[in-house]
This record gives sequence, structure tokens and C-alpha cells, in this order.
Amino acid sequence: MDVTELVKVSIILLLVATGVALLSRRLGIPYVTGLVLAGLPITELLSRRVGLSPTLVLDLFLPILIFEAGINTDVSRLRSTFKPIALLAGPGALLSSGIIAVLLKFGLGLDWIPALFVGVILANTDTVSMIAVFKDIPVPSRLSTIVEGETLFNDAAALVSFNLIVQVYSTGSLTFLEGIEQLLFISLGGCVVGLVLGYLSIPVFARLDDALSSLLLTVAVALGTFQAGQFLGVSGPVAVVVAGLIFGNLGLSRNTSASSRITLLSFWEYASFTVNTFIFLLIGVEINLVTLWKTLPAILLAVLAYQVGRVLTVYPLLAGIRWIDRPIPLRWQHLLFLGNIKGSLSMALALSLPTTLPGREVLIAIVFGCVLVSLVGQGLSLPWVVKRLKLTKFSEIQQQVEELQAQLITGKAAQDELDSLLKSGVLPKAVYEEMRSAYQVRIAGAEKTLRELYNRRPDNVEGRSGKSSKLEAIRRRLLLAEKGALNEAMRKRILSEEIVRGRIQIIDEQLLKLEDD
Repeated sequence: MDVTELVKVSIILLLVATGVALLSRRLGIPYVTGLVLAGLPITELLSRRVGLSPTLVLDLFLPILIFEAGINTDVSRLRSTFKPIALLAGPGALLSSGIIAVLLKFGLGLDWIPALFVGVILANTDTVSMIAVFKDIPVPSRLSTIVEGETLFNDAAALVSFNLIVQVYSTGSLTFLEGIEQLLFISLGGCVVGLVLGYLSIPVFARLDDALSSLLLTVAVALGTFQAGQFLGVSGPVAVVVAGLIFGNLGLSRNTSASSRITLLSFWEYASFTVNTFIFLLIGVEINLVTLWKTLPAILLAVLAYQVGRVLTVYPLLAGIRWIDRPIPLRWQHLLFLGNIKGSLSMALALSLPTTLPGREVLIAIVFGCVLVSLVGQGLSLPWVVKRLKLTKFSEIQQQVEELQAQLITGKAAQDELDSLLKSGVLPKAVYEEMRSAYQVRIAGAEKTLRELYNRRPDNVEGRSGKSSKLEAIRRRLLLAEKGALNEAMRKRILSEEIVRGRIQIIDEQLLKLEDD
């Protein structure tokens, strides 16, 4: 396709995406589901066949999506929910892949290698639809963090497992011990590459004095880290995840002006939105309804298989997490099961299947059918499911508390920026004092009202759960800070291990008594 043709196709896709955005808002359907449905007939508008390229998804789109998620993920939130995320994205993904493979092996009569390929592909979750729903319907922050964290690491786990199966298919043999060694090498190697490149980018970022140059650096880090990982034979997605987390939590917090942070984060938000728009439109373009109709029984069996795999993964693993972490409410587990939506990575992996694999075209059709059923069926029902499970209780008192907190956060951020302008000589002291005092009046008023709200008796406040959850979120942060200080004191030999372990046990018991935020 020449440049002129590419421009024409891009214009058509953008116009279609704009129309979908208007209609989806009016009809109340998820944007990504609307994109897929719009993509089904779009081939008729194009002079040449345009489809989803696995190279484009894996080498360009995937690093952008993972890096954007990484820089927007708060490590402290991720750390507090790491155990359920690790269970779902690690053992959970492998267990689900195995269950799906077994069901397809005996249900469709597939050989083990094709069944394992499809198992890994369909065990992968794409939660773009869920995150979009969360933006419209607020849910507990711990639940949204688990969803985002699982997606962040699930993509990397799927690619690592897929590549291992490709190696088994190519070489004809791979022992269990060799498989474990390969898995550790690829995963840990990706972590090392991400750590090195993420930390090396921070001092360079700190020396750049304009937002646009900083933006170019982040793009180079995202794409370069992925390619470096692939070149070294380790996991590129894992490397990008780690680099994004480091850059977002360390690079953006060190002497970065507010305007530069806003410019950079806004760019990555637009980049992620644009990439998702093209991906889901092209998913619809790639799907051939005639081929899907011919393989409908196999598709329905595969849908049943990945749902069974998800059920036997989510509920048993999260039921046992109460022994090592705060329990996950059953309603949250229902959402994690029902939000088991397939997306772009599943299709890209299907298109990446070895060309010599027997029955490759049928396997691709099965995966495409599962993606379509998932995006349309589960995607359309997801907002209703979230409301039906009553996961959000946004009372008037909670809204008032958050508005006051927003007033505090913005006021203090503006004062910090004023301090910076005064120190750099940009702002005269008289003007500085006048502007700072205006912000101080706003902050003092918000603090007084918040103090009155927090000091009221719980039974006198409507919407007690909203205020209680806010207070418990603060208590949790304080307890985690105490725990971190104790561990640091033990590491420096200031306190003995016996004393620290006793105190930490008490803190852990207090953490388990707190309600979920």
C-alpha cells in the first residue's frame, strides 16, 4: 500500500471512529465494542484489503499500550495488591491455559500443540473495556488496581508462554526443567533490561529542559526497551512494563515541572486512545463473518472452554488468598470472571501462529470468533453487570469529601509551583505572597470543613461507608508506612528481627481488619 492509499485509509478509519464515538455515547454502549461492530462492514469502503498486522501490534502498538499503563500505575497501589495480581497473571494464566487446552484437545480432537497455542491465546485478558466502564462508574480503587495490574503482567505472561510453545513446536522437544529455565531466563532477563534502561533514562530526562524533548525520550524508551529485550532473547513486554513503572514513579517525580508532566501524560493518554481505536476497528475489519459461521460450533465450544478456565482460576485462587492477604469480596470475583474479555493481543498471537502448523486457518477463525463474542456479548453487558453487582456507592457525603480533597490537592500543588517560581527568580516576592495567601485561604477553608466531616459521629453522617472507606484508606497508608520503617530499621541492624517480626504481625492483623478501599 502506497502513502496516498494509506492516508485515504487512515482518514476513513478516523471518520468512522468519530462516528462510533458519537453513537456509542448516545446509545450507551462501550466505545471499543462499537468500534468492532463498525469494523465488520468497513471493508466495503476500502479499495484494498486492510487487516490487523501481528508485527504492527506486537512491535508498535503493544509497547505503547504497556508503557502508558506502566507510567500511570502507582507502585504503592500495585504493591498493596501485588499478591492477587501475581496469582492471576502468573499461576492463574498458566492454569487457565492448561484447562482450555485440555477441553479443546478432547472437545475438538486437536493435537496437544495446537490446543496449547489456543489455550495460551484465550487465557489472555484484555481489560480496555473494563477500564472504560470504570471511568464512567466508580468502583473501589483496590478492584480497579487488580484489573489494571493483571492486564499489565498478563500480556507479558501470554507472550512468554506463546514463545515457549513455538520453541517446542520448532525443536520438537523441551523438558520440564528446560521449560522452567527458559521461563525464568526470559522473565528475569526482561526485568533486568527494563530496570537498566528505565534507570538510565531518568538522568537524561532530568537534563532535558523542554516538554517536547522529554516526550521524544519516552517514546524512544518505550519502543527501544521492547526491541532491546527481543534482541537479547528475553521478554520485551516484561522489560517495557518494568521501564514504564520506574519512569512513571521515579522519573516524573524528580524536579519535573507540572506543565511538563501534564504534557507528557496527556500525550501518552492520546497515544493509547489512538492505538486502541485503530486496533479495535481493525479487529472488526479482520473478522470474516462467513468463515466464522462455518466454524460456529467450534467457536462456541472454545468460548465455553475459556469461561470454564476462568471460573476454575479466579474463584479457587482468590478464595485461598485470605491466608496470605486481605480477602477479595465475592462480588469482585464475579466481575473478574465476567470481565474476561478478549482483545487485540489474542488476535495478534493467532495471526503469529507458525505457518506450518496443521489447521492454522481453523485455529485463527476460532480465536477471532471468541474475540467477537467476547467483545460484543460481554462488552455490551459489562456496564449492567457492574451496576447489578452494586460495586459502587457514591454518596453525597463521599462526593463532598472528594471535592474538598481536590481543593486541597490543587491548592497545595499551586503553592509548590509558586515556591519554585520564587526560587528561580521568575516571580517577585510581593506578587508571590499575594498569590500564595489567596491559595492559603482556600486550603484553610477546605481543611476546616474536612476536619468537621471526619470528626462527626458515624451514626450522624449519611453515607457512612464513603467516609469510612476514605479514613480506612488513610489508616492503611499509615500502617504501611510503619511497616516499611520497621523493615528498614531491621535491615540497618537498628532493631532486632524478633522485635520487628512481632510488631509487623500486629500491623498485618490491623491491615486485615480494615475494609477494602
